[in-house]
Amino acid sequence: MPFTALHPDAGRLDATQDDLGCGMDWSRLHKARPRIALTCPECGWGVHAKRSPHGVRFFCHDPGRPPSCALSNESWEHHMLKLELAGAIRAAGWYAELEVAAADGTWRADVMASSPDGARRMAWEAQLSPITVEDIQARTARYRAEGIAVCWVCPHSRAPQWMGTVPAIRVRAPEAGDPWTVDDGIAGFDFAAGSWVVQEAELQRFVQWTLLGQVLPCRSLPRYRPLARTADGQPWGQRDGWWTSRQSARAQAEHEEMRQRQEKAEREREARKKEQESEAARKRAVHNEEARQRRAERDRRRRQLREKEDAARKEEARRLRAEHDARHARELAERTERERRERTEKERHAVATAKAWWDRLSREQLQELLAAVADRAWREERLRVDIPDSPGLAAHFAYGIPLHSRGPVHALYGIVRPCPQLVSLSPQLSFQRAFVRNAREAGELSEALTGRITHFDLPDPPGPRPDTG
Repeated sequence: MPFTALHPDAGRLDATQDDLGCGMDWSRLHKARPRIALTCPECGWGVHAKRSPHGVRFFCHDPGRPPSCALSNESWEHHMLKLELAGAIRAAGWYAELEVAAADGTWRADVMASSPDGARRMAWEAQLSPITVEDIQARTARYRAEGIAVCWVCPHSRAPQWMGTVPAIRVRAPEAGDPWTVDDGIAGFDFAAGSWVVQEAELQRFVQWTLLGQVLPCRSLPRYRPLARTADGQPWGQRDGWWTSRQSARAQAEHEEMRQRQEKAEREREARKKEQESEAARKRAVHNEEARQRRAERDRRRRQLREKEDAARKEEARRLRAEHDARHARELAERTERERRERTEKERHAVATAKAWWDRLSREQLQELLAAVADRAWREERLRVDIPDSPGLAAHFAYGIPLHSRGPVHALYGIVRPCPQLVSLSPQLSFQRAFVRNAREAGELSEALTGRITHFDLPDPPGPRPDTG
């Protein structure tokens, strides 16, 4: 495979991304025979592939390279970032050249992007070494003087001092197969919050947006420059500019116009308020004296009326209190009697319902069911259950028979045959086990109870089945 990106006759970087070293099938390259000699596009000297400490392939000059080559002392990080930028430019449909210098030597671009029609150019600068704000602004001005757009790219973990003062982004190197990512320099304007929101994007996608004019440099107005975001526990400070969409740029301008209108309206309201307060103070001064004389006469008459009204109110309060106490006593007595009657009626109805439920079984069938419960407790849980000689019904368990286990801990084991119609009156029954004779009784009980229900497939008593409707 010819490595056209580094060939002296290549001119522009018209190779694919694989040709740029970003995703190359290295196994194929090493297995290819015979090996194709690669040369540097800057000086024509031979180059060879190497691997960085992070496992990234890059190219170095062969031993004995001439010292005049501009790429001879370039770090692998710088070289790989330039190749990544060139690949992204190429993927966007533009041409890319490495190390393009001005005719007069006033500037030298790491990667120069040219539109297919040659009408537009944009320099991409991979800035790894320290540089002052003044120097980077001067270099940006030289590009603009020749009609060349520029974007400065910083791969460091912390933003440099010049970040935001010129069109710039900060990128994060790929890890574990991830793409290069722009993690600083792109933002969208949140009109509702009135602030810039930092965004991340893949480097290749950002390059495409930039070359197609979908994002552009935008100066941040003074009130929107401070940022609340932090990195490594340190505040970001503020940004003078962002790469953003035209919509966000308009949103910032519209928000600023809105804020100015609001501030102007607020100033006008304050002025009107002060004028109104001044006029009100003058009127109050005139009115106070008149009011003082009226108050004195009014207070005298009010004292006389108050004395009469106080006596009348006290008498009326005593009368109303007596009526209220009598009415309250009557209502309390009526409510108590009504609740007693309702409670008696509910208990009577519950007893009748429970009696009808238990009348279905003979004493022998009940003993049979209790014995089945005791046998199950011993067989499955090794618990002995007390079977009372005269089983008592528990109203708070829907008139079922509670059974307790023997042993050091006398605990409730379960409820035998609770009445389905009374389950709603016994909410605590849902936390206990219920035992019935057969599946029919379990079906009746499951319609009202959501707890655990166990049946023993015991036969129904002879005779007609009771109406359960």
